[in-house]
Amino acid sequence: MTRLFNDPVDFADEMIDGFVAANAAQVRRVHGGVIRSTVSRPGSVAIVTGGGSGHYPAFGGLVGQGLAHGAAMGNLFASPSAQQVRSVASAASLGGGVLLTYGNYAGDVLHFSQAQDRLRADGIDCRTVVVTDDIASASVAEKHKRRGIAGDLTVFKTAAAASEAGYSLDEVVRVATLANERTRSFGVAFTGCTLPGADAPLFTVPEGRMGVGIGIHGEPGIDEMDVPTADGLAELFVSALLAELPDGITSADGQRVGVLLNGLGSVKYEELFVVYRRVSALLTEAGVTVVDPEVGELVTSFDMAGASLTLFWLDDELEGFWRAPADTPAYRKGSVAAAEQAPVRDELEAVDVIPDASEESRAAARVAQRVIDAIAAVIDENVDELGRIDAVAGDGDHGIGMQRGAQAARAAARDALHRGAGAQTVLTRAADAWSNRAGGTSGALWGAALTAVGERLGDSEKPSAATVSDGVRSATESILTFGAVRGDKTMVDSLVPFADTLAAEVARGTRLADAWAVAADASTVAAAATAELLPLMGRARPHAEKSLGTPDAGAHSLALIVQRITSVLNEQEQ
Repeated sequence: MTRLFNDPVDFADEMIDGFVAANAAQVRRVHGGVIRSTVSRPGSVAIVTGGGSGHYPAFGGLVGQGLAHGAAMGNLFASPSAQQVRSVASAASLGGGVLLTYGNYAGDVLHFSQAQDRLRADGIDCRTVVVTDDIASASVAEKHKRRGIAGDLTVFKTAAAASEAGYSLDEVVRVATLANERTRSFGVAFTGCTLPGADAPLFTVPEGRMGVGIGIHGEPGIDEMDVPTADGLAELFVSALLAELPDGITSADGQRVGVLLNGLGSVKYEELFVVYRRVSALLTEAGVTVVDPEVGELVTSFDMAGASLTLFWLDDELEGFWRAPADTPAYRKGSVAAAEQAPVRDELEAVDVIPDASEESRAAARVAQRVIDAIAAVIDENVDELGRIDAVAGDGDHGIGMQRGAQAARAAARDALHRGAGAQTVLTRAADAWSNRAGGTSGALWGAALTAVGERLGDSEKPSAATVSDGVRSATESILTFGAVRGDKTMVDSLVPFADTLAAEVARGTRLADAWAVAADASTVAAAATAELLPLMGRARPHAEKSLGTPDAGAHSLALIVQRITSVLNEQEQ
């Protein structure tokens, strides 16, 4: 369990503050994460990684000479927001383009993709390589759906070494993509992890058993088996990874691999060395040459007791990058020439101007602010239950993520209203705050939804029932662009019935509050029905059967929210 913390909500921010204070010679804090504090070669490609906190040394601990130029650092197990990624990448940019590389999780993909679009709009050439090394999380036929776990390191290091060698952005993308294609990982866990302030782990494993096919966000394993001996675990790891060779490699015999035996949080180094003794012997027996093995903690899952093995299949070019020197707070290899401290660049703050608004829109803004207040209140009341539902097959962070986002949105909406904002500005300010503070998939989705509604309402006209319905339809269409469809067991399963019912009721001339109430009931029924669905997207997908009988947390939270908004609208129309 986690013993040392203040307010759990502040844990990630306070951790980053302490990390930077302890490693100022190598990293510097910027909005959204950290960048190198040392001078890098002008015109080179900047490698920017990132993800949720709770995985140290990933991601901030891997920033430094020979490795990443910056890391966007989200809340615990929650992806950084698009704003955070954009900020870190802009600060790390050296003029040769930016490569964003990160593990394949829905929230990270949403936020990093949005950041890439914004960086390109800013004139920065930006590309992406997503890490997909976890063989347990999808079949070979669907390996693009696999999670990124400890294999993050091999891709990050390859890309960074190529940048240090003077490769262009196109060439850095090429070798990073190749590194990902040639990296395979497999993990197990003996206990789950417990986040700060929580009184129970995100999942449990029966005594004497271990979870097999573990991710790094507190998800339960794909399967369970009896805890083996150290040699037995080594044999499980090696046999699983040698059973799936990368494309173009027909036999392990005669091949070279970089090896990473990774502790996931509370397995002791001594235990890892006992396991590695047998891993090394098994690889040698298979005719594999081990190159610069790494044994220790490099991509963890807070205090989870577990381990993973990664094999990185090398050619001459990749071997050179794997052996290349690096010097970061948590990863050192070879000898790196000392670099000067980079001058501190001031982060430009945008001028915060509230657009003009009509009196009718300011009146609507007051209602919008009460709606945001209501959202924050209902999430506060249900935060533990939302976390429990999400933990059945996911990482259990939905409740706390929604709470962080809703509280930030409430503060931003109140500030904008106090300064005379109209409905659109109140909602878009709330959207930005929600997305930035919550991170994760829910942050991206609710940020997009509130923005879409706000754009429909505008700052000049009195919104009608039709305008509100159009705003909800626009929000739905915006969320559908992220890829989910009805039946995937996501928020979409309760959102689409809500939007469809609201539009039909408004078209019949039903007053807004009554139309909203009918639509909210439809959303609630649809959310409950997700209990019978298997998840086809997100972190719950690899654990699909475990979720049967439990509704989707995102669909359920949406239903709670729209039901609570009904009360606000009824009060407004009385």
